[in-house]
Amino acid sequence: MLYFSRWKVTAILGVIVLSLLVLVPNFLSAERLRDSWPGWLPGRQIVLGLDLQGGVYLLYEVDTADYKAKRLKTLENDIRNAMRQDPRIGYTGLGVTGETVQLRIRDADRVADAATRLQGLVNPLNQGLIGGTGVTEFQFEQQADGLLRMTFTDAGLGQRLATVVDQSIEVIRRRVDELGTTEPSIQRQGAERILVEAPGEKDPARLKNIIGQTAQLTFHLVDVNADIAEAQAGRIAPGSLLLESLDDANPRPYVVEEAPLLSGEDLVDAQASFASQTNEPVVSFRLSTGGSRKFASVTTENVGRPFAIVLDNKIISAPVIREPITGGQGQISGSFSVQSANDLAVLLRAGALPARLSVIEERTVGPGLGADSIAAGERASVIGAIAVALFMFAVYGLFGLFANIALIVNIVMIFAVLTLLQATLTLPGIAGIVLTLGMAVDSNVLIYERIREEQRLGRSPINAIDAGFQRAFGTILDANITTLIAAGVLFQLGSGPVKGFAVTLTVGIITTMFTAITFTRLLIAYWVRRRRPTVVPI
Repeated sequence: MLYFSRWKVTAILGVIVLSLLVLVPNFLSAERLRDSWPGWLPGRQIVLGLDLQGGVYLLYEVDTADYKAKRLKTLENDIRNAMRQDPRIGYTGLGVTGETVQLRIRDADRVADAATRLQGLVNPLNQGLIGGTGVTEFQFEQQADGLLRMTFTDAGLGQRLATVVDQSIEVIRRRVDELGTTEPSIQRQGAERILVEAPGEKDPARLKNIIGQTAQLTFHLVDVNADIAEAQAGRIAPGSLLLESLDDANPRPYVVEEAPLLSGEDLVDAQASFASQTNEPVVSFRLSTGGSRKFASVTTENVGRPFAIVLDNKIISAPVIREPITGGQGQISGSFSVQSANDLAVLLRAGALPARLSVIEERTVGPGLGADSIAAGERASVIGAIAVALFMFAVYGLFGLFANIALIVNIVMIFAVLTLLQATLTLPGIAGIVLTLGMAVDSNVLIYERIREEQRLGRSPINAIDAGFQRAFGTILDANITTLIAAGVLFQLGSGPVKGFAVTLTVGIITTMFTAITFTRLLIAYWVRRRRPTVVPI
């Protein structure tokens, strides 16, 4: 057990040297790392969490009422289109009541045909397993007086909302990534909430604005014959909408056709740029193949007519179609600044949120508080390390010194592994490292006590040391495996801070096994070879 071949010694020392090289960039500023650190060496720095470097904490909740209202409005339009199919079915009273869309069929002989058409709109969300009936989004009801109703099912609504949260998380992730925020944490909390943590974010207001916008982009034809005053008085023609411009200083109302010509789903790219003639910031967009065909057809048929570019029910601009637009590309102008144009391009590229989000909790952690947390963590780590080192040296003498050297190597390896994995280091993570300091020498204590026992039984120094490492190995392995299982459970079931603690604890357990059993044994083996002791000084 005390013999190490040359390749084993090389491998052990190589791991330690590599850990030192990985750790060095953490002591360099970003400028020095970029300018003076060789590109072929590891150049990553450890990622600090929100509580260490400051940033933004936002807790959002999906506006379920907004989603249900929009979904029922869509269902209402689908029902209207279904009744207009050839042959048309006459109806009256089509509208939304609570979580139900209902209508009454005028001709009693056509109720069965209408019911057949509406049955196709119940929208099965999945197929049942092993003979199950599956889940439908809506439940269809038919009453004797020709009244037909479509109502949300509990299971269907729950599954839809779960999908909305998943889609919202992906949209938020794309938006935050576009802003270049370092290692954002975006995760579900409960059934309808989303937690966003953006460490290092310097502009919380901009981040909140980018995340919170639904960013539903649509294109509508403007009704030039509509009477704006009548529309503002509430007398608006069916199939039309009254919208205002996005210019808060000088809002202008427009009446537009309710059915959109195009939506944001038809966009494949959006970039901030500058208009060639005025040099003003604009957003250039590119349409998909299908969107290009639709846009070319609409602009060809409506030359000379204005069309409105609408973002979240606010008109950005309403240019006049001067000529057919057949290239599938265009520009959105609207008195943008450079940042607002860039932000709109980010929103369009990331896609629209499926439902509105409401901010439930908002916290901004300043860099000063993060620096205080780091200082407190450093003090705790240093005090803990010094206390452990003094105890080991006082109790075990020279062998305690070996354990302390292994402890230093263990700390180096922990931070090196966290740097390589780009795991986010949080304040609870630092607590996990401090806990690891005590656990790391615990393995050495088990080994040294076993060596003492073997020496008391009359074994020679070499045999006592060899037996101490061999017989303590099983106990050390069992203890660390049980701790590793606990850390795994914490990581799977815990929230962000608990996960940070679990990550550092897990890494610490793995590096402790290496330093306590392998590196410490190498140090002792080298000492035995050099000194040839007659008694183990322990």
